[in-house]
Amino acid sequence: MADSYPRRDQARGIWKIGDITKNIKGDGTYPQLGGGTIGLCGGGEDASKKNAIEKIIIETAGNATDFGDLTSSRRQSHGCGSFVRCVWGGGDTGSNVNTMDYVHFHSDGNAADFGDLSQTRRNVSTCNNDTRGIWAAGETPSYSNVIDFVAIASLGNATDFGDLLSAQGGMAGGGNSTRGIFAGGETPTPNATNVIQFLEISSTGNTKDFGDLTSARYVVGGAANSTTMLVGGGYDSGAGNTLNLIDQIIIGSKANSIDFGDLTQARYSAQGLANTTRAVFAGGGNVSSVYYDVIDFVEFANRANATDFGDLADTKRATGGSTTGHGGLVGFDPRAPELYSPTGKPLQFPDGKGDIGISAGGYNGSSYESSTDFVTISTTGNAQDFGNLTYARQNLGGMASTTRNININGSAPSNLSDCDYLEFATKGNSADFGDLTTYRRGNTSTSNSTRGLVGSGYNGSTRINNIDYFTIASIGNGTDFGDSNDLFTDQGTFSSTTRAVLGGGRDQSNGYNNAIEYYTIASTGNATDFGDLTVARWPAGGNTGSATRGIFAGGMVPGSRSNVLDYVTIASTGNATDFGDMTSARSGVNGNSNSLRALFLAGSTGSYVNTIDYVTIDTTGNATDYGDLTASAGDRGGSSNGHGGL
Repeated sequence: MADSYPRRDQARGIWKIGDITKNIKGDGTYPQLGGGTIGLCGGGEDASKKNAIEKIIIETAGNATDFGDLTSSRRQSHGCGSFVRCVWGGGDTGSNVNTMDYVHFHSDGNAADFGDLSQTRRNVSTCNNDTRGIWAAGETPSYSNVIDFVAIASLGNATDFGDLLSAQGGMAGGGNSTRGIFAGGETPTPNATNVIQFLEISSTGNTKDFGDLTSARYVVGGAANSTTMLVGGGYDSGAGNTLNLIDQIIIGSKANSIDFGDLTQARYSAQGLANTTRAVFAGGGNVSSVYYDVIDFVEFANRANATDFGDLADTKRATGGSTTGHGGLVGFDPRAPELYSPTGKPLQFPDGKGDIGISAGGYNGSSYESSTDFVTISTTGNAQDFGNLTYARQNLGGMASTTRNININGSAPSNLSDCDYLEFATKGNSADFGDLTTYRRGNTSTSNSTRGLVGSGYNGSTRINNIDYFTIASIGNGTDFGDSNDLFTDQGTFSSTTRAVLGGGRDQSNGYNNAIEYYTIASTGNATDFGDLTVARWPAGGNTGSATRGIFAGGMVPGSRSNVLDYVTIASTGNATDFGDMTSARSGVNGNSNSLRALFLAGSTGSYVNTIDYVTIDTTGNATDYGDLTASAGDRGGSSNGHGGL
């Protein structure tokens, strides 16, 4: 597929030279300039503290070259980087400082003052996306748990973000565009720790537990692409050992790290740098005050020992920096035209909502699916691959805001309470979001732009009627909302901006249900009766409708599958009305919609299919073929960034 950005000397039509210049110099949303990914290492120490900034090109092995100088000589000052800027924060000049410096990656030269951290401290750890840089913890000289953030494109002092799980320093930092990871570190005892913790970069708040490293250590280097973070080297204060270990962390999971390989030289305080395919570890030292100029690299795709890359200009440890291509900057890969406009913003439908539908997971007759597909709802054609769930499963629910899709638990083969999320603007794998109050499958999920509701389900022995809710913008666990009128599973659902409607399903005796009920999304409380479906059935589609009308699709009826489409007017109450028929009778249908069109994806006709149908929501009539999913499956999850609740 061709890049969706033109060359600057070939811009025509919607592409204006001024827009491209703004993309490059202001927003940083133009793909990287030629010459590869720039990595910068600033400051550090051997027998004395350093102010030199050195540059490498990560795609090409070789020695570092001079870039310029920091505003002062210091060690243990760590950096964040957008495509445009690298910003250093904190450090030790002989005493701890709160200084922040910055440079422009594409213009060699000395650093300038950016502002101040909220505390004077060294041994801070960093993560960032393309707009926000985060500095966590460090030594003040006592250990700190403070997390600060800045807007990288601005100048000014840092703002409080939240707190770490405990006061510590010397952690590895990294992450992708949505999630920041901090691993290892030293606590006040002093003791090395193996704890991994995470935060959501675009929000504020405290970190949460992620898992554990393979061993406890601190002053470790971290490097990440959009899916994987590598943690290299470090010092084990308990054993008194300098380490050469490299651990691998899957950013989208909440799980322990695994062994990746070894550095060429055991050392601590090495600087980690990365692009989308390669991680680099530069410099470092040992407990005998031996300092190294070695630069190692590994390929993210290959679990193996590191290979020599080249050398720094000086032997030193405790240098800091960043790159123009690390995992937080996935927005700077050339954007795919099926998701993005020339300005780099996700495509929107004419009413200002999104037009992307997600279909995830499911069961194909022999195994569980982890694949996630997407469609552009207003067009026709086959679905395309978006990424994968954190693990394969079926019987998922789905909810979404205009920016984020959440897939709710399921079974694989046991019942689950885990929820995954993805960002519509960035194709890639899902990440863990949080847990339901109780595990279940066959749940029902829908949302408005801020809050998602999860109802009903089956926990392996009984059907349940409790309703959970999530705040979509904040990762975390579900909270009790109220109760359904009965013990149901496999209901169909949709919403307006104010009301969630659930219908159909199976009851405790496996009977087919025709009841429809509703909830007021902004409140909490039990269900209210709405009316009845034209046909009692399960499951009855999901996440399908505009802000005024919702559609129930297909499902199992006694003795057979149904092709029936029913609709209701969401703001009223009353029985459903016949809409028309799907192109085939099937159950386990996943629904997507924008404000005009509803899609019915996959399911089972007796065998699993990849069929996609569509209807125009404000009319009535039979469905029309849209195209196919990438795989045949039923009981998939997903939602869209243009459904009626938005």
